[in-house]
Amino acid sequence: MILYEELCNILGEKKVIADEPMSRHTTFQVGGSADYFVMPENPEEIKELIIFLRREDIPYYILGNGSNLLVGDKGYRGVIIYLYKNLNRVRTQGNRIYAQAGALLSKIAAEALDKSLAGFEFASGIPGTMGGAVMMNAGAYGGAMSHVLESATILTQEGEMKTLSMDELELGYRTSIIAKNDYLVLEAVIGLKPGNVEEIRALMEELKERRRTKQPLEYPSAGSTFKRPEGYFAGKLIDDAGLRGFRVGNAQVSTKHCGFVINLGGATAKEVVELINQVIDRVEAASGVRLDPEVKRIGEF
Repeated sequence: MILYEELCNILGEKKVIADEPMSRHTTFQVGGSADYFVMPENPEEIKELIIFLRREDIPYYILGNGSNLLVGDKGYRGVIIYLYKNLNRVRTQGNRIYAQAGALLSKIAAEALDKSLAGFEFASGIPGTMGGAVMMNAGAYGGAMSHVLESATILTQEGEMKTLSMDELELGYRTSIIAKNDYLVLEAVIGLKPGNVEEIRALMEELKERRRTKQPLEYPSAGSTFKRPEGYFAGKLIDDAGLRGFRVGNAQVSTKHCGFVINLGGATAKEVVELINQVIDRVEAASGVRLDPEVKRIGEF
């Protein structure tokens, strides 16, 4: 209760929830309860919160849309800092879009469309937020954050706010200096080019249709489950190993796209982890390639 009171002193009682089921906040729809689930409204609250948690050595995790996350069935012992609802403002100035960390990529893409700005169409169907996209250099269909990102304002573990340039962000395949140093993204700036609104809309619709026909969007999942091995495609390796439709409980390798692990309904985190581990071992036995999971795991399994 002492921690609850301290969190309420920093954020206010309405922004602090105890024992919040994490299955409500991940696209996998799996996971036990977090001890505390907090919803800061501005960078100043985040800074004060981080400084307090680090000083008291209390575990915490920064959560956006929960689109690349698996939370253990026994929950998370610590504080989940939820940015999606309150830090999601988006604004345009010239050819630049400024987006807070909790802004959905689909919302930013809609803003670009509204302002006839081209270059962000690739992200229109990615079910994540700006913060996660910057941290992991999200990409799809030949596009990536590294193609459009200009800078990001971050918070260091020591509570210092900095604005990092594109070069300073050190964006690589599904990584960045933010991921390496455990920084927190507060806001990012992307630079786009003037375009034709109908052409932008047409490309977004084309990519939406490609996702609909090729990905198992009808089931809860964390998107692409494995990183792309150099020189290979994870989905093909899994398929070639005879694992299309392979199940552990209610977790399944999608029959529509083998690169996705889906929740058929009521799957547990334990089942998902067991399935992922078996896929990794069987693919390595069949091809000699060891897959690396892209999904982040937190909590107690």
